[in-house]
Amino acid sequence: MDALRRRIGLVAVAFMFAAVMLQEVAAVRYIVGANMGWTSNVNYTIWAQGKHFYNGDWLFFVYDRNQMNVLEVNKTDYENCISDHPLHNWTTGAGRDVVPLNVTKTYYFISGKGFCFGGMKVAIHVENPPPPPSSSPIKSASPSLLSTLRGQIFVPALFTVAAVWDAFVLLL
Repeated sequence: MDALRRRIGLVAVAFMFAAVMLQEVAAVRYIVGANMGWTSNVNYTIWAQGKHFYNGDWLFFVYDRNQMNVLEVNKTDYENCISDHPLHNWTTGAGRDVVPLNVTKTYYFISGKGFCFGGMKVAIHVENPPPPPSSSPIKSASPSLLSTLRGQIFVPALFTVAAVWDAFVLLL
């Protein structure tokens, strides 16, 4: 039993160390309208300003399912608040709809039932993620390089080992 726990502990340490060492590349889930949600009297153009939506991100619409809906429409229908022929009806009936942004384009969302005329519409421009930064060759071990290595390798590794140690001690 102790050998099994040690083996599990070593595997956990290896996975946690790998997770800390790898650069985080993750999709972002945006709650449309932030704490206001998908409702009337919110300026969604202002909410979307300054945000970069990338291919692979998600939109999370939270709203009153008895009154509103989430429709993806073309640009003309977006501008004129026409909900008769949506490209996609993302409404699931729960009032908690998730929309994957998996195509590089501009998405146009409106709420039908008259709410679009009150401002319940948002245009989301989705682009490809930027390429990772290129690294330059290391010329010498300068003090700033040592500080960087200490901050990027030693400190995360120390926290990883401490967390695994705590988890391992709890198993005993």
